[in-house]
Amino acid sequence: MPGVDGLEAARRLAATDLPTRIIVLTTFDEDEDEYVAAALRAGVSGFLLKVAPPEDLVAAVHTVAAGQGLLDPAVTLRVIEHFAAAPAPDPERTGALAQLTERETDVLALVATGLTNAEIAARLYLGEATVKTHVSRLLLELGLRDRVQAVAFAYESGLVTPGR
Repeated sequence: MPGVDGLEAARRLAATDLPTRIIVLTTFDEDEDEYVAAALRAGVSGFLLKVAPPEDLVAAVHTVAAGQGLLDPAVTLRVIEHFAAAPAPDPERTGALAQLTERETDVLALVATGLTNAEIAARLYLGEATVKTHVSRLLLELGLRDRVQAVAFAYESGLVTPGR
């Protein structure tokens, strides 16, 4: 792309008021851990490897368009390892957790562990529609675009830690 790289393009797209979802299609190698973290913070909703079959790309577009996040399995382990080696929680993000109700905080923690709305509903004895409402509200209150950013926020704030 002339003049900007993919990360800057993602930042610019995410900064618009348009209802945009971004998927990074990448070759991804072990030197890109910080790139993945920066892209997630910039508003990317998904990562898919260029070697993925076409049907996976189509499925990724549908998943992200539906408001979900997506990480290629090869990228997921690297993201987990990155967050496991991450420094102490960001005090600003930790402070932002105070904006959430106790139930929203519970829901965020379960989203960060990878549970679906239905699984969270079963775990917390709530209706699935109630969980969707909690997810929507916590995204709004924390200024996050989607579940992928919510997972990153939960780890960066110290709400959840790898292996917990």
